[in-house]
Order: sequence, then structure tokens, then C-alpha cells
Amino acid sequence: MSAADNLRDNYTGHVDPGTAARRTLPGATIIKASVGPMDNNAYLVTCSETGETLLIDAANDAEFLIDLVRRYAPKVSLIVTSHQHFDHWQALEAVAQATGAPTAANEIDAGPLPVKPDRLLAGGDTVQIGKLTFDVMHLRGHTPGSIALALDGPATGGVTQLFTGDCLFPGGVGKTRQPGDFTQLLEDVTTRVFDVYGDSTVVYPGHGDDTTLGADRPSLADWRERGW
Repeated sequence: MSAADNLRDNYTGHVDPGTAARRTLPGATIIKASVGPMDNNAYLVTCSETGETLLIDAANDAEFLIDLVRRYAPKVSLIVTSHQHFDHWQALEAVAQATGAPTAANEIDAGPLPVKPDRLLAGGDTVQIGKLTFDVMHLRGHTPGSIALALDGPATGGVTQLFTGDCLFPGGVGKTRQPGDFTQLLEDVTTRVFDVYGDSTVVYPGHGDDTTLGADRPSLADWRERGW
């Protein structure tokens, strides 16, 4: 039995390692898969009208992801890598070859990737997948070229679906290493995410469970004070 046989439709925002779960929205489906030893999340976002799919972070376990694609999302139109860290692209080359899909990333983080992006994404860009429109945000601090993607429109039922890579998690922003990076990341997350999107916005992070902006908004001042 393939690991893809473990796909669940009772979506809770949590997926166990080596499994996947599917959320159904009015005009889209989102499959969240946990892959690799670092509990990386990979997301397949499919337009219900056209069947076209965006894959966010082909992070690990290429055979598992390819199996998911073939069974549930065979029309991958684009593979986006949220940022340059190795754990988020270990399956990228294999999945791109298997699907024939073009790849995309921010130019600043493109260098370490195993395949040269076919498209370079910057803050303010949009990604069109069938009838789905994703807005691109550039969030600096975890890496210089991290990007997040926000899906809005009728397909979401009016609830923004936000894919944040390693920039925002339940309980805080992503890890930072250099002096000033935390301040930069928190500033970008505050002004480009929390100041733009409402409390109902669902956050799909690069590792672990989902959250909402409303659940974490009251903690922004605490995050700034603690410094991480």
C-alpha cells in the first residue's frame, strides 16, 4: 500500500508524518502532506473547475508526492519553492521531472535550488492556476528571498488561504540567525500579512499544524518583546 492511500478527508490542519489530508473549499481543494524527517509540509492546491494544481514545496519523499499527484492532482501547472533551505526542495528535481511542471521561486533564493526556476516571483506578483489567483508576498528575515502565497476569491468562500513557508507558524515567526533578521521578519509579517488579511485567514506553514491570523494576532507584541 502506498503512503498516498493514507489521504484523509476529515481535514483538521494536522497531518502525521507520511500521511496527507484534503480540505475541500467551494472552488478548490488543498492536500497537505507531511514528508521527510523534519515534518515538512507540501501542499497541492487544485482548482476544482479546471483541475489545474499548484504544488508548494516539493520538500521530500519524491515517490510519495508523485503518487499523490498522479492519484489526486495530475495537472500540476507550477511548482513553487517558498525559500532556499535544503529541507524544502529535496524532491523538487524528481517531482519536476515526473510532472513536467515548470518551477518558480524568488530570485534572491534561487541559487541553491537543484533546478533553475522557470519563473521568478517577487512581492506583488500573482500566480494564476486555473481560476485560482495567488498573491505573492516577499517576507525577509528567515531567508532573504522567502515568499508566501495568499489565495483569495470565490474559490475560498471568502476565507483567505495563506501559505507561509517558514516565515509564520502557530506561536511565532520562523527562525532567524543574523542580527536584525528577526526585526525584519516580524516587521514584514506584521505589515504584509497581519495588517492586510483578516482574522479568519488560515495559515498553512512549512512545518507542523495550521493556525489562523486571529489566533496569533494578540501575541504580536509578545513576540516582539521576547525577540524570537
